[in-house]
Amino acid sequence: MKILVTGTSGQLGTALKSILEQRDDIQSFFLSRKQLPLEHTEILQDMLGMYQPDIIIHAAAYTAVDKAESEAALADRINHLACEEIAQYCRLHGARMIGVSTDYVFDGTAIAPQSENAPVNPINVYGKTKLLGEYAIQKWAPQYMIIRTSWVYSLTGSNFVNTMLRLLGERDAISVVDDQIGAPTYAQDLAVAIVHLLEATKWENGIYNYSNQGAISWYDFACAIKEISGAECAITPISTAQYPTAARRPAYAVLDTTKIRARGIAVPHWRDSLALCLAQLNSDTQIR
Repeated sequence: MKILVTGTSGQLGTALKSILEQRDDIQSFFLSRKQLPLEHTEILQDMLGMYQPDIIIHAAAYTAVDKAESEAALADRINHLACEEIAQYCRLHGARMIGVSTDYVFDGTAIAPQSENAPVNPINVYGKTKLLGEYAIQKWAPQYMIIRTSWVYSLTGSNFVNTMLRLLGERDAISVVDDQIGAPTYAQDLAVAIVHLLEATKWENGIYNYSNQGAISWYDFACAIKEISGAECAITPISTAQYPTAARRPAYAVLDTTKIRARGIAVPHWRDSLALCLAQLNSDTQIR
C-alpha cells in the first residue's frame, strides 16, 4: 500500500509522518507545501501521478484564519480548488482520499455538540473555503473520508499551546477570551485516529468528527497550560468583543465524536492529552 501525505511540515502532517515512517508494510510519501504547491492547481494531478498513491491523506491547508479575510481568493484556491484537483485525481486513478476539515464550518449558534449531520453555516472565509473543499471531495472522490477537527495543537508549529507557553514565560499577565467554547485536539491523537481509520477492514465513506473529549473555553485552556507547565503569569478572562479579530469565530463549536468512537477509535480527554504533550516538551528540553 502506498500512502501520500500532504502538508507534512504542518502539525498533523508531522504527526502522521512520525507514525507512518516507522511502518515497513507501507510505502509512504511525505510532501510539504513547498513540494506540493497547492496554489498551483494546474499541476497537482501531474505531480500526484509521479507517486501513484493508493491513499492520499490531505492534511495541507490554508489555515491563517484572519489573513484569509483579505486573501479570500488564495484561501479558496488552496482549501477548495486544490481539494477538487486531488479528489479528481482519486476518481481518475482509483485512489482513496482522507481530507481534513474544521469545526469552523459551523456558525457557533448551537448549544450541544455538533454531529456530522448538523447544518453547516460558516461565518468566515476560512470556514467557507474549507466547506467548499468538503463538497469537492464528496463530489469527485469515489472513496473518501472527511475528518472535521478543532483547536489542533502540537509541540511544533504555530498554535495556541505554543503561543501560551511563550506568553506565560514572557509576561506577568495576559488576557484570554472566555466566551468561545470548543475542544482542543492533540495532533498526535488525530494522526493515530486517521491511521486506524485507513487500516479498518471496511472503508466507510463519510464525514467523521475528531477532537479530544470535553468542552472548554480558550481561557480554560490557557489556565490548564499554566497549571501543568507551572507558570506564574496571571490570566484574566475577557469577552470576544474585547479582543476583536478580522475573522469572526464560532461562539460554540464542540464536535460530537460518537460516530468515530463507534468505530473503535480512542478519543482521549483533552486534559490528559495536553499533559502528555507538555510532558514530551519537558523531556525534549531535558535531552537538549
